Amino acid sequence: MELGQGYQNVFFVGIGGIGMSAIARWFHVNGYQVAGYDRTPTPLTAALQEEGIRIIFEDSRSAIPAGFSETSGTLVVFTPAIPKDSEILSYFRDSGFDLRKRSQILGLLAAEMTTIAIAGTHGKTTTSSMTAHIVRSSGINCAAFLGGITNNYQSNFLLNQPAANMKDVVCVVEADEFDRSFLTLFPHVAVVTSTDADHLDIYGNHNELLSSFQNFVDQVDRDGKFFLRKGLSLRGPANTYAYGLDEGDYHAGNIRVEAARFVFDIHTPSGIVRDIRLQAPGFHNVENAVAACAAALAVGVTHEQVRDGLNSFKGVKRRFEFVLEGPHVQIDDYAHHPAEIAAFLKSVKALYPGKPVTAVFQPHLFTRTRDFADGFAESLALADQIYLLDIYPARELPIEGVDAGMLLAKIPKQSKQLVGREELLELVKKSPPEILVTIGAGDIDKLVSPIKSILQPSNIP
Repeated sequence: MELGQGYQNVFFVGIGGIGMSAIARWFHVNGYQVAGYDRTPTPLTAALQEEGIRIIFEDSRSAIPAGFSETSGTLVVFTPAIPKDSEILSYFRDSGFDLRKRSQILGLLAAEMTTIAIAGTHGKTTTSSMTAHIVRSSGINCAAFLGGITNNYQSNFLLNQPAANMKDVVCVVEADEFDRSFLTLFPHVAVVTSTDADHLDIYGNHNELLSSFQNFVDQVDRDGKFFLRKGLSLRGPANTYAYGLDEGDYHAGNIRVEAARFVFDIHTPSGIVRDIRLQAPGFHNVENAVAACAAALAVGVTHEQVRDGLNSFKGVKRRFEFVLEGPHVQIDDYAHHPAEIAAFLKSVKALYPGKPVTAVFQPHLFTRTRDFADGFAESLALADQIYLLDIYPARELPIEGVDAGMLLAKIPKQSKQLVGREELLELVKKSPPEILVTIGAGDIDKLVSPIKSILQPSNIP
């Protein structure tokens, strides 16, 4: 690969990000010396360290490992999520290092292979993970750069087998619209799952976001295929197909719930893939499975291999993840947009009709909470009891008047409450919910294990 010539060391600023970590793993397994910085330790950074990647958690030039502080032979990869005043990033920039955005590196890697790119404001992580598993399990030489930890592989990165011609390798990429990152990709097959307003702190308005998605679609290979969720207004190449839950060129049929799982068929222009029993539940995941089926068929996977792949797909960490099943059910989900929350809660209700659902939600970003407060309030109201945590700021500074209390006041529900972490655990212990879901993209996942411990049958009188 042209990018790799002349480099022995690669340093990642923001290595703990899900997308950054996948690329870091690629360089590591391909013989480069890899190190990185992130703000706080996480299970993901711990996994990288166990694999032999050096990570520092101090934003200081002096903390950079020996061998990575010289411009010669060192490539620096950074994520736009890192604050611009980061001391480490400033040092690399001011010292004349070769700096590349994560998206630029991903684009260069993907260009070597036959790429399937999955884009969308929501649904892309599960859809890309499903697609990668179907392709990989079919026997096709496959690489994947994903936005979540797959339960089948316990990784967000799949390494391909060596190939004489890299175009024989299918690369499945989660195409991220944040900071227009997906515009570095020129895929042979593409999927767009959704174009709802999001990342308005980057785009300013919904029309700019839509324009960026159109630019992405315009980069799809003219001889390739494009799969668009039915109802989205994007112009694709000649081989453009619509898909959906119950309509489109590709769609699901005979959907039913059996033993708290969704069972269905997928109708395609080339026939019907019957009796899919999805371990990743939810109406939205049925629709994601339809998109993954379409993308996999486009690179030569058979109907039988699609069914086998979907039936053996175990889901993605924090995407409708069953933490506990039994007398008390606990489900964890990464949803952080009103449409995602509504889809998630509707599916939980469908799986457990008539049973009360307790939702714990951590809003993500002040700007997103401000921009979609009414939508969040409406979607959260689908739950029977709502516990609201403080906003997770991520890369942002507080905005006056925007807080969890503002959002709570908008939720048209009587059973709602602002809670701190310890207070939440005490409430769960005092009155264990029959069905409890944790929702959010911040660090709410740190509460999953403590809640599980409380809800274990052996701990409930």
